[in-house]
Amino acid sequence: MGYDYDLIVIGLGPAGMAVAVMGSEMGLKVRAIEKNKIGGECMNVGCIPSKALLRMAQLRYGVARAPAMALGETSAPAVGDVFGKIQSFIDHINATKTRKMFDKVHLTIGEGAAEFVDGHTVAVDGQRFSAKTLFVCTGSRPAVPPIPGIADVAVLTNENVFAQKDIPESLTIVGGGAIGCEMAQAFARLGTRSVSVVHMDPHLLPFGDAEAGALLEAAFKREGIAVYNGRKIARIEKDGDLIALATDRDERIVSQRLLLAAGRQWDLAGLKLENAGVKYGPRGIGVNARLQTSNASIYAPGDVNGHALFSHAGMHQGMLALMNAMMPGPFGFNFKKYVVPWTVFTDPQISAVGQTEQQLRARGRRFETVVSRYGDYGAAIAEGIGEGWVKAYIHPVTGRIYGANIAGEGSGEMIGEWALAIQKNIRIWDIMFLQHSFPTMSFLTKRVAETWMMNRMPGLQGVCRRLFGSVAGRDRNSS
Repeated sequence: MGYDYDLIVIGLGPAGMAVAVMGSEMGLKVRAIEKNKIGGECMNVGCIPSKALLRMAQLRYGVARAPAMALGETSAPAVGDVFGKIQSFIDHINATKTRKMFDKVHLTIGEGAAEFVDGHTVAVDGQRFSAKTLFVCTGSRPAVPPIPGIADVAVLTNENVFAQKDIPESLTIVGGGAIGCEMAQAFARLGTRSVSVVHMDPHLLPFGDAEAGALLEAAFKREGIAVYNGRKIARIEKDGDLIALATDRDERIVSQRLLLAAGRQWDLAGLKLENAGVKYGPRGIGVNARLQTSNASIYAPGDVNGHALFSHAGMHQGMLALMNAMMPGPFGFNFKKYVVPWTVFTDPQISAVGQTEQQLRARGRRFETVVSRYGDYGAAIAEGIGEGWVKAYIHPVTGRIYGANIAGEGSGEMIGEWALAIQKNIRIWDIMFLQHSFPTMSFLTKRVAETWMMNRMPGLQGVCRRLFGSVAGRDRNSS
C-alpha cells in the first residue's frame, strides 16, 4: 500500500515537535497536525509563560525588598499589563523562532482535531492523510476534581490564567505541586494581597523531598502565603462576588479567584483510537518500553502515556520513539531506563532526580545521606543565597548514587550533573575528581563527593599512614 507520508504526528507540544522536526531533518516526509497552536500547552499556556511570570514577579519582589529602597521607591513598582507582556513574548517566539523549525514539515494547524479512520489513516475536517507510522502526542490537560459546587463557580487553570487582564486581590490555589507552588509565589510577589494553597498531601511538592517541601513552606509563610497541608475540600460555593472554599476541618477560605492545579487528565475519546486498535484508559495510552501502543505502527510519546508529565520528558520520549520507529527487532531504546530530573522554579528553587529517601527505605536499600549546605559555603553567604542544600543518597561502599535533591539558587542548572551520574552509573568519587568551577554553586556538588570520601577516612587511616610512611604511625608505635 502506498502512503501519503512517512510520518503523521498528532499534536505539536514538546513530544510532537521533537518527532516532526527531527523526522523532517532526517529527510522524511512528515505531516504534523495541531488543533490549536504550535508548541502546545508548554509554549502557550505552560512552561514558558509561567517562567516569564515568575521572572517578572522576582524582579518586582527584589526591588520591593531593596535595602533602604535604594532606587528611591516608596513601594513596589506597578505591575502594569503583565499578561499582555507575556503574550507578546509568546507571539514573538512563535513567529520568529518556533515556526521556522517547521519549514520542512507539512502542517495542518487550527483546522480541527484529528481522528483515526484506521491504523494508518487520520481525518481532519474532511481531509484524509495516511502514513506508515503515526505518533500520538496530544499531551494532557488540567484536571477538574469532583468537588461539590465546583461547577457553579468560575475557575482558573494554567489554560486560562495567563489570559487575565489584571492581578486578583485574593487567590486560592487547589494543589501543592509544581504549578500550584509556582503560581502562589508569582501572584503573591506581583501584588495579590492574600494567597492560599490548599491540598491533601502532608507537605508541599509531595512527589519530592519532605524537607524541601518544609523549606518552601517556610519561605511562603515569610511572604504571607498561607499553606493548608493535609486538607480535603468539602465544598466550593459562591459568596457574593467572591468564591468560598470549605475544608474538612471546618475552615472557610474566601477569595476573588480560584486556581485549580490538582493533577492532569487525558481526553482521548475524540481521537477515535478504537478505529486504529489503540488501547487506552484513565491514565492515558498504554505503551511498551519502545513507546509503541497496542498497534505497533502507532507510538505515543509524552504526557499522553502518563509516565512522566514533564515537557523535557516529552521531548526525550519523542526523540526515542522516532528512533525506535526506524530500528526493528531487538534494537532500539527503552524509555524507562532514562532518569527524569525535575525542577520547580520557586524561590528557593527545588530540583531532584532519581530515588527519594522514602523510596530507598521502602525498598530496603543500603545508603548514606550526604548533605552540603549553602549556608556553609562562603560564596553562597557572600551572595546572600545561603538557604538550601545539595543532598545525595549514596551507597556507603560502592559509591553508587541513587538519587539527589537540591534546594536553593541554581538548582535547575545543577541537577543535570547528578542525572548524568545516575544514568551512566558514574560513582561518587568520579564527581570528587572532577574539577568544578569556583566559586559557583555547583561546587556544592563537589563538596558532597568530598564529604562522602571523608566519611570513609576513619576506616582507612591505617592504610593511609602505611602508604605515606607517616610520622604519626612511628610516633604511635614508639609510645
